[in-house]
Amino acid sequence: MSFPLAEHRIFGDMTTQVPSPSGKPIKMPANRPDGPRILLTGGTGYIGSHTALVLMGAGYRPVILDNLGNSRQEVIADLRRINGLGGCSVDGERGGEIKNRDHFPAKSEENRERFGENPHKAGASSAPSRPIHPASDRLPDIPFVRGDVRDTELVGRTLAEYDIRAVLHFAGLKAVGESVERPMDYYANNVQGTISLLQAMDNHAVRRLIFSSSATVYGDPQYLPIDEAHPTRPTNPYGRTKWHIEEMLGDLAGSDNRWRIACLRYFNPVGAHESGLIGERPSGIPNNLMPYIADVAAGNLPHLNVFGSDYDTIDGTGVRDYIHVMDLAEGHLAALEYLETQTTTIDAFNLGTGNGFSVLEMIRAFEAASGKKIPYRFAPRRPGDIAACYASADKAAVRLGWEARRTVEEMCRGAWRYRIIRLP
Repeated sequence: MSFPLAEHRIFGDMTTQVPSPSGKPIKMPANRPDGPRILLTGGTGYIGSHTALVLMGAGYRPVILDNLGNSRQEVIADLRRINGLGGCSVDGERGGEIKNRDHFPAKSEENRERFGENPHKAGASSAPSRPIHPASDRLPDIPFVRGDVRDTELVGRTLAEYDIRAVLHFAGLKAVGESVERPMDYYANNVQGTISLLQAMDNHAVRRLIFSSSATVYGDPQYLPIDEAHPTRPTNPYGRTKWHIEEMLGDLAGSDNRWRIACLRYFNPVGAHESGLIGERPSGIPNNLMPYIADVAAGNLPHLNVFGSDYDTIDGTGVRDYIHVMDLAEGHLAALEYLETQTTTIDAFNLGTGNGFSVLEMIRAFEAASGKKIPYRFAPRRPGDIAACYASADKAAVRLGWEARRTVEEMCRGAWRYRIIRLP
């Protein structure tokens, strides 16, 4: 589905200007004692957890709903640790008080009164969303609700209890190969899960949604770079679930102009937060190149299989658009602010760098970042693999004021740091 460009308009005076990841100003919430609550479905996952971190840095208060099917609840504690948060909430129950306030970064007093100098800056420590004065006071918690988005009643209770302003929908199954083997599971989780979520949202008048889509909706590229006008012809069940959801969201927005929806089409997210505390931790077979490279560097695999050496690319290996997960997370923040200002009910955006890197280029970059040699062997092409795929992210730059800014070297350093800190 191709969505129209939205007219960019500001309503009222509830926003202030802060720098965006691209250096251009975007609209942020005015400095309020309590930031708006945002529900993240699948929020303990790879992209969801990094987005929660970025949202907190911008003064929002995330509420996470996840069934922990392919993630871990310990991520909540890691997010608190990164942000210096001590309050604990699981299923709505608040935990202990802050024992040590030395976690605050420099200028913490100033940060308590406003949302930091630049919450988008790589590695910037974020401030709590309300001031801390008495020693007995608590920092904001991160509520966690264990449950499935297909449980409409549970989702509805969560929306009501936390007075949710918008939903970022990450929950779903995402392995292309697995989707071929288990297509009905993918339709049940991804499509039916989204239907249930939308029903709960509509019942509680929460009609701002950011949908975690994928570049797989495009299928085999007909031209490069891929822009949002490229035909959508997904070639596997996973991609088709994302396509069906986008079509469904388009129908919903067309029937009810109260909705504000952004579909974000990811390319290849890699890397990790610079702390090394959160990152990509596949519960099964990894879906992309980086975990395999990291496993070889760590000595868990003897070598990397490189599928295909005769593509029409710079070195014969496949080329993809790798984007740092923190850039991707910041794209969600930009989209969230966009929903506050747009007049069009639905729009779609590519989130990528606009640059393609080959498998061998990624291997060399990881070797430089880790100081480890990555042995590799060439193997035959896999069915369905394509030579190259990379994005045009011009629309996101113009409409969202966002662009990816972290380098491949930063992606590799972050992934390696997370690998040696967090994984055996």
